[in-house]
Amino acid sequence: MARCQCGGGDCSCVIQAGDNTTVTGSGSTVNPIIVSAVTNCSEVRTCLAAGPGVTYNPSTGAVGADVSAAAGNNLIINEDGLFVPTGAATVSVGCGLTGDGSASAPVQVGTQPWPFSCELDTQGGGVYCDSAGVLRSDPPVRAAFTQTSMNQTYNDLAIPLSETDIASLSMTISNPDPCRAAFAMVFEEADVSVTLPASSGGMYGINGDDMWALQNRGSAAINDTHVQVNKMINLVVPAGGSVTQTLDVSMGRGFGGASYSSIRAAMRSWLFSIP
Repeated sequence: MARCQCGGGDCSCVIQAGDNTTVTGSGSTVNPIIVSAVTNCSEVRTCLAAGPGVTYNPSTGAVGADVSAAAGNNLIINEDGLFVPTGAATVSVGCGLTGDGSASAPVQVGTQPWPFSCELDTQGGGVYCDSAGVLRSDPPVRAAFTQTSMNQTYNDLAIPLSETDIASLSMTISNPDPCRAAFAMVFEEADVSVTLPASSGGMYGINGDDMWALQNRGSAAINDTHVQVNKMINLVVPAGGSVTQTLDVSMGRGFGGASYSSIRAAMRSWLFSIP
Protein backbone atom coordinates (compact mmCIF):
# COMPACT_ATOMS: atom_id res chain seq x y z
CA MET A 1 0.00 0.00 0.00
CA ALA A 2 1.39 3.46 -0.92
CA ARG A 3 0.67 6.56 1.15
CA CYS A 4 1.71 9.90 -0.39
CA GLN A 5 1.81 13.45 1.07
CA CYS A 6 2.26 16.58 -1.03
CA GLY A 7 2.96 20.21 -0.03
CA GLY A 8 4.76 23.17 -1.45
CA GLY A 9 5.06 21.44 -4.79
CA ASP A 10 6.83 18.40 -3.35
CA CYS A 11 5.36 14.93 -2.65
CA SER A 12 6.68 12.14 -0.52
CA CYS A 13 5.36 8.55 -0.53
CA VAL A 14 5.61 5.73 1.95
CA ILE A 15 5.07 2.16 0.64
CA GLN A 16 3.66 -0.36 3.12
CA ALA A 17 3.58 -4.12 2.56
CA GLY A 18 0.25 -5.99 2.49
CA ASP A 19 -0.60 -9.66 2.96
CA ASN A 20 1.95 -12.05 1.48
CA THR A 21 4.17 -9.17 0.26
CA THR A 22 7.39 -7.54 1.47
CA VAL A 23 8.86 -4.15 0.64
CA THR A 24 12.58 -3.43 0.96
CA GLY A 25 14.80 -0.49 0.04
CA SER A 26 14.66 3.22 0.62
CA GLY A 27 14.01 4.29 -2.90
CA SER A 28 17.41 5.76 -3.52
CA THR A 29 19.51 4.99 -6.52
CA VAL A 30 21.76 2.66 -4.60
CA ASN A 31 18.95 1.18 -2.55
CA PRO A 32 15.81 0.90 -4.76
CA ILE A 33 12.47 -0.18 -3.42
CA ILE A 34 11.78 -3.89 -4.10
CA VAL A 35 8.32 -5.44 -3.66
CA SER A 36 8.19 -9.25 -3.28
CA ALA A 37 5.18 -11.57 -3.00
CA VAL A 38 4.97 -15.12 -1.69
CA THR A 39 2.31 -17.83 -1.45
CA ASN A 40 2.00 -20.68 1.00
CA CYS A 41 5.07 -22.02 -0.76
CA SER A 42 8.31 -20.16 -0.41
CA GLU A 43 8.53 -20.06 -4.20
CA VAL A 44 5.64 -20.33 -6.66
CA ARG A 45 7.43 -22.88 -8.84
CA THR A 46 8.05 -25.23 -6.00
CA CYS A 47 4.27 -25.47 -5.47
CA LEU A 48 3.83 -27.09 -8.89
CA ALA A 49 4.69 -30.66 -9.79
CA ALA A 50 3.93 -32.99 -12.66
CA GLY A 51 1.22 -35.59 -11.98
CA PRO A 52 -1.39 -37.75 -13.79
CA GLY A 53 -2.65 -35.66 -16.71
CA VAL A 54 -0.34 -32.66 -16.00
CA THR A 55 3.12 -31.73 -17.34
CA TYR A 56 5.38 -29.17 -15.62
CA ASN A 57 8.75 -27.77 -16.64
CA PRO A 58 10.42 -26.42 -13.45
CA SER A 59 13.07 -24.56 -15.44
CA THR A 60 10.52 -22.48 -17.31
CA GLY A 61 7.47 -22.82 -15.11
CA ALA A 62 5.37 -24.03 -18.08
CA VAL A 63 2.35 -26.16 -17.18
CA GLY A 64 0.63 -28.39 -19.79
CA ALA A 65 -1.62 -31.39 -20.32
CA ASP A 66 -0.37 -34.96 -20.46
CA VAL A 67 -2.54 -37.29 -22.65
CA SER A 68 -2.29 -41.03 -22.05
CA ALA A 69 -1.09 -43.12 -24.97
CA ALA A 70 -3.06 -46.20 -23.80
CA ALA A 71 -5.08 -47.99 -26.49
CA GLY A 72 -8.68 -46.79 -26.73
CA ASN A 73 -8.04 -43.27 -25.43
CA ASN A 74 -9.60 -40.67 -27.71
CA LEU A 75 -8.75 -37.49 -25.78
CA ILE A 76 -6.57 -35.09 -27.78
CA ILE A 77 -5.03 -31.66 -27.21
CA ASN A 78 -6.75 -29.30 -29.60
CA GLU A 79 -5.47 -25.84 -30.42
CA ASP A 80 -7.89 -24.35 -27.89
CA GLY A 81 -7.81 -27.04 -25.22
CA LEU A 82 -8.53 -30.67 -24.45
CA PHE A 83 -11.00 -32.25 -26.87
CA VAL A 84 -12.78 -35.57 -27.52
CA PRO A 85 -13.91 -35.80 -31.18
CA THR A 86 -17.59 -36.62 -31.80
CA GLY A 87 -18.09 -40.35 -32.28
CA ALA A 88 -14.54 -41.11 -31.25
CA ALA A 89 -15.37 -43.03 -28.08
CA THR A 90 -15.33 -46.76 -28.69
CA VAL A 91 -17.06 -49.55 -26.76
CA SER A 92 -17.02 -53.32 -26.63
CA VAL A 93 -20.35 -54.79 -27.73
CA GLY A 94 -21.97 -58.11 -26.90
CA CYS A 95 -24.55 -60.37 -28.53
CA GLY A 96 -27.04 -58.58 -30.78
CA LEU A 97 -24.95 -55.40 -31.23
CA THR A 98 -22.41 -54.36 -33.87
CA GLY A 99 -19.92 -51.51 -34.19
CA ASP A 100 -17.53 -49.92 -31.70
CA GLY A 101 -19.08 -46.46 -31.35
CA SER A 102 -16.60 -44.66 -33.61
CA ALA A 103 -17.74 -42.35 -36.39
CA SER A 104 -17.09 -45.00 -39.01
CA ALA A 105 -18.65 -47.88 -37.03
CA PRO A 106 -21.55 -46.65 -34.85
CA VAL A 107 -23.12 -49.06 -32.39
CA GLN A 108 -26.16 -50.70 -34.02
CA VAL A 109 -28.58 -53.50 -33.28
CA GLY A 110 -27.69 -56.60 -35.26
CA THR A 111 -30.47 -57.29 -37.77
CA GLN A 112 -31.18 -59.53 -40.72
CA PRO A 113 -33.12 -58.96 -43.97
CA TRP A 114 -36.96 -58.94 -43.74
CA PRO A 115 -37.91 -62.35 -45.27
CA PHE A 116 -41.63 -61.76 -45.85
CA SER A 117 -43.52 -60.48 -48.89
CA CYS A 118 -45.49 -57.91 -46.85
CA GLU A 119 -44.19 -54.45 -45.98
CA LEU A 120 -41.93 -54.22 -42.93
CA ASP A 121 -43.03 -50.63 -42.19
CA THR A 122 -46.68 -51.63 -41.77
CA GLN A 123 -46.52 -55.28 -40.70
CA GLY A 124 -43.40 -55.53 -38.56
CA GLY A 125 -43.80 -56.24 -34.85
CA GLY A 126 -42.37 -54.18 -32.02
CA VAL A 127 -39.36 -54.40 -29.71
CA TYR A 128 -39.78 -53.20 -26.13
CA CYS A 129 -37.70 -52.61 -22.99
CA ASP A 130 -39.01 -54.25 -19.82
CA SER A 131 -38.65 -53.06 -16.22
CA ALA A 132 -35.33 -54.93 -15.89
CA GLY A 133 -33.86 -53.30 -19.00
CA VAL A 134 -34.22 -56.44 -21.12
CA LEU A 135 -35.38 -56.20 -24.74
CA ARG A 136 -38.66 -58.00 -25.45
CA SER A 137 -40.59 -58.70 -28.64
CA ASP A 138 -44.34 -59.00 -29.28
CA PRO A 139 -46.00 -61.75 -27.19
CA PRO A 140 -46.07 -65.15 -28.93
CA VAL A 141 -49.18 -66.44 -30.67
CA ARG A 142 -50.94 -69.02 -28.50
CA ALA A 143 -53.28 -71.89 -29.33
CA ALA A 144 -55.62 -74.12 -27.33
CA PHE A 145 -57.90 -77.11 -27.93
CA THR A 146 -61.05 -77.85 -25.90
CA GLN A 147 -63.66 -80.60 -26.29
CA THR A 148 -66.66 -82.09 -24.51
CA SER A 149 -69.29 -84.72 -25.30
CA MET A 150 -72.43 -86.44 -24.06
CA ASN A 151 -74.08 -89.85 -24.60
CA GLN A 152 -77.58 -90.40 -23.20
CA THR A 153 -80.04 -93.28 -23.64
CA TYR A 154 -83.84 -93.29 -23.18
CA ASN A 155 -86.78 -95.71 -23.17
CA ASP A 156 -88.21 -94.77 -26.59
CA LEU A 157 -89.47 -91.25 -25.87
CA ALA A 158 -91.95 -89.76 -28.32
CA ILE A 159 -90.67 -87.16 -30.76
CA PRO A 160 -92.64 -83.95 -30.05
CA LEU A 161 -94.80 -82.41 -32.74
CA SER A 162 -93.54 -78.88 -32.07
CA GLU A 163 -89.83 -78.21 -32.23
CA THR A 164 -88.39 -78.65 -28.71
CA ASP A 165 -84.92 -78.65 -27.16
CA ILE A 166 -84.57 -82.12 -25.67
CA ALA A 167 -80.89 -82.13 -24.59
CA SER A 168 -78.17 -79.54 -23.97
CA LEU A 169 -74.36 -79.61 -23.90
CA SER A 170 -72.16 -76.68 -22.81
CA MET A 171 -68.45 -76.00 -23.12
CA THR A 172 -66.33 -73.12 -21.77
CA ILE A 173 -63.64 -71.91 -24.17
CA SER A 174 -60.79 -70.04 -22.45
CA ASN A 175 -58.21 -67.81 -24.08
CA PRO A 176 -54.72 -68.46 -22.59
CA ASP A 177 -53.32 -65.27 -24.14
CA PRO A 178 -53.47 -62.41 -21.58
CA CYS A 179 -52.57 -59.83 -24.24
CA ARG A 180 -54.72 -60.44 -27.31
CA ALA A 181 -58.17 -61.66 -28.31
CA ALA A 182 -58.41 -65.13 -29.84
CA PHE A 183 -60.31 -66.67 -32.75
CA ALA A 184 -62.04 -69.97 -31.99
CA MET A 185 -63.44 -72.44 -34.52
CA VAL A 186 -66.09 -74.62 -32.86
CA PHE A 187 -67.23 -77.91 -34.39
CA GLU A 188 -70.65 -79.14 -33.15
CA GLU A 189 -72.14 -82.54 -33.87
CA ALA A 190 -75.32 -84.46 -32.90
CA ASP A 191 -76.52 -88.00 -33.56
CA VAL A 192 -80.01 -89.21 -32.47
CA SER A 193 -81.27 -92.79 -32.77
CA VAL A 194 -84.85 -92.69 -34.08
CA THR A 195 -87.47 -95.43 -34.53
CA LEU A 196 -90.19 -94.77 -37.11
CA PRO A 197 -93.18 -97.10 -37.29
CA ALA A 198 -95.06 -97.30 -40.60
CA SER A 199 -96.61 -93.95 -41.58
CA SER A 200 -94.62 -91.90 -39.06
CA GLY A 201 -91.92 -89.28 -39.14
CA GLY A 202 -89.69 -86.94 -37.15
CA MET A 203 -86.85 -84.39 -37.23
CA TYR A 204 -83.81 -83.32 -35.21
CA GLY A 205 -81.21 -80.57 -35.45
CA ILE A 206 -78.78 -78.29 -33.59
CA ASN A 207 -79.73 -74.99 -31.95
CA GLY A 208 -83.02 -74.66 -33.80
CA ASP A 209 -81.54 -75.56 -37.19
CA ASP A 210 -83.53 -78.51 -38.68
CA MET A 211 -80.78 -80.75 -40.03
CA TRP A 212 -82.36 -84.23 -40.40
CA ALA A 213 -85.94 -85.27 -41.14
CA LEU A 214 -87.43 -88.58 -42.27
CA GLN A 215 -90.93 -89.88 -42.94
CA ASN A 216 -91.60 -93.62 -43.13
CA ARG A 217 -94.16 -94.22 -45.90
CA GLY A 218 -93.62 -97.95 -45.95
CA SER A 219 -95.49 -100.75 -44.19
CA ALA A 220 -92.61 -101.86 -41.90
CA ALA A 221 -90.93 -99.98 -39.06
CA ILE A 222 -87.53 -98.34 -39.39
CA ASN A 223 -85.68 -99.13 -36.16
CA ASP A 224 -82.84 -97.08 -34.63
CA THR A 225 -81.99 -95.09 -37.71
CA HIS A 226 -79.57 -92.21 -37.18
CA VAL A 227 -77.36 -89.77 -39.03
CA GLN A 228 -74.58 -87.63 -37.56
CA VAL A 229 -75.22 -83.97 -38.30
CA ASN A 230 -72.69 -81.20 -37.61
CA LYS A 231 -72.04 -77.47 -37.81
CA MET A 232 -68.97 -75.22 -37.69
CA ILE A 233 -69.22 -71.84 -36.00
CA ASN A 234 -66.64 -69.20 -34.99
CA LEU A 235 -66.23 -67.13 -31.85
CA VAL A 236 -63.94 -64.33 -30.65
CA VAL A 237 -62.70 -64.81 -27.08
CA PRO A 238 -61.36 -61.68 -25.30
CA ALA A 239 -57.77 -61.53 -24.02
CA GLY A 240 -57.46 -63.68 -20.90
CA GLY A 241 -61.23 -64.27 -20.94
CA SER A 242 -63.61 -67.10 -21.73
CA VAL A 243 -66.82 -67.77 -23.65
CA THR A 244 -69.39 -70.49 -22.96
CA GLN A 245 -70.92 -72.14 -26.03
CA THR A 246 -74.09 -74.26 -25.74
CA LEU A 247 -75.25 -76.98 -28.14
CA ASP A 248 -79.01 -77.63 -27.93
CA VAL A 249 -80.31 -80.79 -29.60
CA SER A 250 -83.82 -80.04 -30.86
CA MET A 251 -86.51 -82.42 -32.17
CA GLY A 252 -89.95 -81.91 -33.70
CA ARG A 253 -92.48 -82.77 -36.43
CA GLY A 254 -93.07 -86.11 -34.72
CA PHE A 255 -96.20 -88.10 -35.64
CA GLY A 256 -97.41 -91.70 -36.01
CA GLY A 257 -95.61 -92.95 -32.89
CA ALA A 258 -92.08 -91.83 -33.92
CA SER A 259 -89.64 -92.09 -30.97
CA TYR A 260 -85.97 -91.68 -30.03
CA SER A 261 -83.81 -93.85 -27.79
CA SER A 262 -80.39 -92.16 -27.57
CA ILE A 263 -78.63 -88.84 -28.13
CA ARG A 264 -74.90 -88.40 -28.75
CA ALA A 265 -73.45 -84.89 -29.03
CA ALA A 266 -69.98 -83.34 -29.00
CA MET A 267 -68.21 -79.99 -29.33
CA ARG A 268 -64.57 -79.32 -30.21
CA SER A 269 -62.83 -75.95 -30.25
CA TRP A 270 -59.56 -74.90 -31.95
CA LEU A 271 -58.44 -71.51 -30.62
CA PHE A 272 -55.64 -69.20 -31.85
CA SER A 273 -54.72 -65.78 -30.48
CA ILE A 274 -55.14 -63.00 -33.05
CA PRO A 275 -51.81 -61.22 -33.90
